[in-house]
Amino acid sequence: MTDLALLVLRTVMGSLMLGHGAQKLFGWWGGYGLEGTSGWLESMGLRPGRPWAILAGGSEFGGGVLSLLGLLNPLGPLGVIGAMTMATRKAHWGKPIWVTEGGPELPVTNISIATALMLAGPGKYSLDRALGIRLPRWIALAGLLIIAITVYLAAKSEPQGQEEGEQGE
Repeated sequence: MTDLALLVLRTVMGSLMLGHGAQKLFGWWGGYGLEGTSGWLESMGLRPGRPWAILAGGSEFGGGVLSLLGLLNPLGPLGVIGAMTMATRKAHWGKPIWVTEGGPELPVTNISIATALMLAGPGKYSLDRALGIRLPRWIALAGLLIIAITVYLAAKSEPQGQEEGEQGE
C-alpha cells in the first residue's frame, strides 16, 4: 500500500506543479507566460526578472514532471522544494499561514509532500524502479544546501524599506 500511496502523491503533486510551471513558462492554463512572470518577479526585487522566471517555471515544471514520473529522485522533489521555498519567502512571507490571507499554506503543503517523496523515494510504480536508477543520497543534501543559499541571496536582494510583494512608487 505504501507504493500506491507514493504513486498518488507523485501523481497529484507532480501534475499540479508541472501545470504551475507551465503557467509561468508558456502562459498555459491562464498563466502569464515568461513576460508576465518576469514583471511580477521584478516587482518583488528579483532582477532581472526573466532569468528568475525561467528558474521558477523550470523548477516547477521540471520538478513536477520528474516527480510525476518517479524519475531521477530526488531531483524532482528538490525542484519543487526550491520553487516553493522561494515562493514562501518572496510572495507569502509575513502573512498569516492561510492561503485566503495570502499566506504560504499551499507552498508549505507542497514542500511537505516533496520532502516526503524525497525521503521515501518514488516507490515501486516509478520509472526509477523500472529502469533500475538510484541516485546517491548526498544529492538531496547538496540540493537542499543550494536551495538555502539561493533563497538567502534572493532575500538579501529585497529593496530596503519595502515589504515583500509591495509595488514601488
